[in-house]
Amino acid sequence: MKRAILIVLDGVGAGAAPDAEEFNDHDAPSTLKHLWDAVGGFVAPNLARLGFLKAGGIDSPDLHPPTPSSVTNQTEEGESGKSKISFGRLRPLSKGGKDSVTGHWEMMGVTVDEPFPTYPQGFPIPLIKDFEERIGTQTLGNRPASGTKIIEELGELHVDTGFPIVYTSADSVFQIACHEDIVPIETLYEYCRIARELCTAPNHVQRVIARPFVGTKAEGFKRTERRKDYPLSPPENLVDRIADVFGIGVVPDLFGGRGFRPVRRTQSNAEHETMLWEALESNARFIFANFEDFDMLYGHRNDAPGFARCLEEFDRKVLAPFLAKLQEEDLLILTADHGNDPTDVSTDHTREYVPFVAVQVGQGIEDLGDLDGFAVCGEWVGRHLGV
Repeated sequence: MKRAILIVLDGVGAGAAPDAEEFNDHDAPSTLKHLWDAVGGFVAPNLARLGFLKAGGIDSPDLHPPTPSSVTNQTEEGESGKSKISFGRLRPLSKGGKDSVTGHWEMMGVTVDEPFPTYPQGFPIPLIKDFEERIGTQTLGNRPASGTKIIEELGELHVDTGFPIVYTSADSVFQIACHEDIVPIETLYEYCRIARELCTAPNHVQRVIARPFVGTKAEGFKRTERRKDYPLSPPENLVDRIADVFGIGVVPDLFGGRGFRPVRRTQSNAEHETMLWEALESNARFIFANFEDFDMLYGHRNDAPGFARCLEEFDRKVLAPFLAKLQEEDLLILTADHGNDPTDVSTDHTREYVPFVAVQVGQGIEDLGDLDGFAVCGEWVGRHLGV
């Protein structure tokens, strides 16, 4: 059975896109290259030999893709077979934003021509008043903020009052943070469903996000892994045409669950890894996974050393054993959905090219250079599966 596996390394960009300044990225972000320079290099031999690092601008004698004979996959008969490696960079075309929804939609063939609304001054008062009336309580915040910083600033007041914290970012998001001991998780999810109903044009934010947290002011507040996303419904796309897609991590949420088989929601790279092995044992033709710790835990916190360690761990614990499990009829694609340069002056996503690597049966190394559109991913998947 032919099978396609698309793994997204969330936030691992490959250099400033030509329109980066339109997205307020004025310092030429380049996630992989700047990360490499900031930490003095990191050890990711599998990403190196597949050309993923080279696509990100990291070039040294020991980081070039290997000769064809050194990358092999296991056939059904257990024999070692040659693999064809294709690598390059993809230029984002969608104007909707520099975020996960826009990036994943574009991979599946949806290019958004107009930017989704953002709120650098906070949400309009009428929208907040309507939201407060519907949920029956006041809110706190209503401003752009780092998620970790705003719960540090307002967490204690939230615990005292029970008022949910509402905030946004440089992306088109309406985020609601509540302490799990103060607001039950299902109540928080209901708040998000209400916000999703209210956020219609012209306030059609791309995503409403539940941001639960725990802890105390004295010991520190910490976000939990029960985040949940409520995006706008996407237009018809490749996921709909394939259907029964095995989504891992946030991916099904980004498409409103449409076209995905029901599986449990995983919330960290470690959990995604476990689910990836389960997906490989399933009968799914298309496995679509997002590993977000690079972005969520390190990019947004400007933690370059942590980001580098996370890449090393992914290379060692996920990619190395995964490559050994590839079958003769498999197509593996590695890419990213946007940048998140941890050396950047802000903690926001960055508008960047993304790496693209395809591994399939065959021989040779192919440098694709720069290609237009993340939909290249969907084109390869569709062609491989005959869709």
